[in-house]
Amino acid sequence: MVINTDQPDRRAALKARHRRAILDAARALIDEGGAARFSVDQLVARADVSRRTIFNHFASIDDVVTTACTEMLGVVIDNFRELVSATPVGPGSRTSMFEAVVAALRATDVPSTIAFLWQALGGFGADDPRPQQIFQATFSRTTADLARELAERNADRDPLEAELLVSSLMHGTEVIAQHWLAATGAATDEAARALWHELLDRLIETIRTGY
Repeated sequence: MVINTDQPDRRAALKARHRRAILDAARALIDEGGAARFSVDQLVARADVSRRTIFNHFASIDDVVTTACTEMLGVVIDNFRELVSATPVGPGSRTSMFEAVVAALRATDVPSTIAFLWQALGGFGADDPRPQQIFQATFSRTTADLARELAERNADRDPLEAELLVSSLMHGTEVIAQHWLAATGAATDEAARALWHELLDRLIETIRTGY
């Protein structure tokens, strides 16, 4: 009997294509509509997949939106990988780990990313907790992914150190993002960017020196 070893690979490739199509469709709908307020039927039509396929990959429409937003914020992780790619993997110190994540944050156009997320979610209002919940979930997922990357780069250290360090910086970034949005309304002009860098510097120095 001949065993077709290509079948699992083809199934995995098909699943990956479907997932990518769903996320690309969600991003297109967000870009066109100005906010993540599309229905399952709209997503089905744009991604050219069934409702069942969508819910095989994602728990809900909010999960789709959160994942799409996390990909946007994931540029921080991409910058981290690029910055550390020329350095050997571990052993690293707490200081070197901290500075690597700080460098990635400084190298990322965070204001544009935050502005996109805010606009995609339709802003934040007291009458609708959904956008705020998705915003927080986006930061939480990115924090977990970046902590895992940092721990792998510094395998000699306790993974908890990487998790605590990244959590401090990324959740701090979420806090200053809220202040920045309140002050700028998601503008990305020179004054708004200057305010972002001021808030980021304050966050970094607060964590670096302690409270």
